[in-house]
Amino acid sequence: PLVHLENTLGIAADPIRRLAALGGEDVAEHLRLSRQDGSRLQVLREGTSGSSKVSGYRLGRDIARDVHLIEAASLGSEMSQKTLDAINEGATKTFPIKAADLMPDLEGARLGAALMLLEQRWIDSDFTLSRVELLDHFGKEG
Repeated sequence: PLVHLENTLGIAADPIRRLAALGGEDVAEHLRLSRQDGSRLQVLREGTSGSSKVSGYRLGRDIARDVHLIEAASLGSEMSQKTLDAINEGATKTFPIKAADLMPDLEGARLGAALMLLEQRWIDSDFTLSRVELLDHFGKEG
């Protein structure tokens, strides 16, 4: 199924993607993979629990595409160009808030928690809330 999807979508074969699709962690343990390939294999096996756009944002275009390819292949379903477009769109998004925007009022763990909260609100808004809107919203509830 993965080879079929790769061919249908015109995506080049990739040995790490195909190894991840096969499963079986014991096989990977016996291979001499670089750290980069080993890390990528682990991410591909873990999959994603988000939409195509969110996984594009969180994982980057190539990893998100591979995760969704493997998922579609394992389910025996097709993967549309619409899914690839959503992944590509998500991969172009940049969170508009920086730690400095919340300092010096917040630091340490409180700063990290606030950044995570604002990032999730931004994602939940389908990446539409602006920096000002996020900071205003945070100021009201933070």
